[in-house]
Amino acid sequence: VWAADFALQFRQEFGRDIILDMYCYRRLGHNETDQAAFTAPMQTKRIEARPTAASLYGMALRERGELTEQQEQDIRKDLWEGMEQAYLQMKENPADYILPATAQDADETPLPRTSTRTGISLELFQRIGSILTELPDSFTPHPTLEKRFLVRRREAFREGGLLDWAMAESLAWGSLLTENHTVRLSGQDCQRGTFSQRHAVLHDFNDGSLYTPLEKLNHGTTAFRIYNSSLSEASVLGFEYGYALDSPDALVMWEAQFGDFSNGAQVIVDQFIAAAEAKWNQKNRMVLLLPHGYEGAGSEHSSARMERYLQLCADDNMQVINPTTPAQYFHALRRQVHRNVHKPLIIFTPKSLLSRPEAVSPHREFLASTRFREVLPDPDTPAPGQVTRAVLCTGKIYYDLAAYRKERNISDTVIIRLEQIYPLAQEQLTYLLAPYQKVRDFVWCQEEPSNMGAWGHLRNRLGRLFATSFRYAGRPSMACPAEGAKALHAAAQKRLIAAAFGPRAQS
Repeated sequence: VWAADFALQFRQEFGRDIILDMYCYRRLGHNETDQAAFTAPMQTKRIEARPTAASLYGMALRERGELTEQQEQDIRKDLWEGMEQAYLQMKENPADYILPATAQDADETPLPRTSTRTGISLELFQRIGSILTELPDSFTPHPTLEKRFLVRRREAFREGGLLDWAMAESLAWGSLLTENHTVRLSGQDCQRGTFSQRHAVLHDFNDGSLYTPLEKLNHGTTAFRIYNSSLSEASVLGFEYGYALDSPDALVMWEAQFGDFSNGAQVIVDQFIAAAEAKWNQKNRMVLLLPHGYEGAGSEHSSARMERYLQLCADDNMQVINPTTPAQYFHALRRQVHRNVHKPLIIFTPKSLLSRPEAVSPHREFLASTRFREVLPDPDTPAPGQVTRAVLCTGKIYYDLAAYRKERNISDTVIIRLEQIYPLAQEQLTYLLAPYQKVRDFVWCQEEPSNMGAWGHLRNRLGRLFATSFRYAGRPSMACPAEGAKALHAAAQKRLIAAAFGPRAQS
C-alpha cells in the first residue's frame, strides 16, 4: 500500500510514469491437484515455513497495540463462520444462486428488449450544433480545419444540411451529456480520429493550446473524456471494461485505430466482453468501435474480423452492428445508454463512408420520434411485381451494390441492409421482404472472403428463416483478409458486385 501510494504521488507531482516491480510467491500449487514441491522442493519448504500474510499482518497490529490476540482470533472466527453460513445457505436454496437457463437457440430468439426511441428535440439539436461549431475568439484553428471541417459543420447544422459520421457522433455524445451521462472514449489517436474525421479536440494553430467543444456540456459529475492511448490494446480495453463496470450509466467506448488492432485485445473480448454475463452474471455496456471496410488498403487494414465476434455470439450475450448511415450510428450510441438491458456493443465503423457523399443523414433522422433500425429497407422501393432477386448485405457494400444497380438500370432486384447482425431482427427482415413474393434468387453479398465476414454466421439462419438456400456473392475463401495490391482488390470487388446480380450481370 505504501509503495502504491508513493507511486501515485510521484506521478501526480512530476507527471512521469513509475513502475511497481512486485516479487510474489504462490503458497499453494497451481491447482488443487498440483504440488509445487515436485519441481521446486527447496523453495516450497521455505514458503511453508514462512507465516501467512494474514499472520504477519496480525503480528504487526499486535506489536503496535492496535489488536489483541483474542480480537485477532475473533476476526478469523467471524470470517470463517460467515463463509460457512453462506455455503450452507447455498446448499439449502441452490435455485437462488443459479442463473436462469437461456433459450435453446437464443441467437434466433433473443431476450425481449424495449423498443427505444432515441431522437432528440430540434432545440437540443441546434444547441449542440452551435457548441460544436463556435470557437472562442482567442482560439485560432488550423487553416485547413477552418476551411474544410468547421465551415462544413456549420453548413450541416443549418436548416436543410446533411450530417456526416463525425457530426452524428458528436451530436450523440453531446445529447447524452445534457442527459447527465458521462461520455468516455479512448484509443490510438482518437481525439483527431485515425482518418482525420473527428477533431473532438482542437489545437490552436498559434500556441498549441487545446479546446474541446463538448467540454462546455460538462456539469457536476457528468463529463466528456477522450484520451489518446498507447498501442497496448489489451491493457487499455481491459481498463475501459472495468471503468464501464463501475459506471453503468456512462457511455464508455474503446476505438481500435484499425479494426484488426483489436487482435491485441482478444483475451479481453473472449474472457470478459463475450462471456462475463454467462460466467458471472456480470453485465456491461462497453462499446467497441472497429473501423472496417475494403478500400484496397491491404490485408492488415481492411477487416475488423467480423467473423470472430459473430462466432462468440450466443445466449443474447452482446450486440453486433454494422451501420450504414450517420443517423443509424447516432441512434445506436444513444440506444446503448437508454435501452433497458446492459449488453456490450460491437460497432463496425466505416472508413471510406466517413466522407462518401451518399453516406450522410438529414436533420429529420435525428429528431424526436426516430430510433435505430435493425434492418433498413431499399430506399429506391422497386415495384414488388418486378422483383425476382433479393440481395441482403451489411455495411459499406450496400453503396456499391446500389450504384451498380442504378448504372445498369436494373429493376428486378431489391437490396436489404442488415444494420444489426446479432441478434438478428427476424420479424423486421421478413416484414420488409414480404411484398416481394416473386423473389426466387436469394443472395448474400459481402466484401469479406467466404470463410470470414458474416456469411458463416448467417448462412443457416437466413436459410431457415426463408426456407430456401442463399446464393453467395463475395470473395472466395482466403488465408488473409484481403488482397495485397490495389489493382487486385479493384478486380475482386468488381467481380463480387456483378455476381450479386446474377450470371447475366457478369457477362
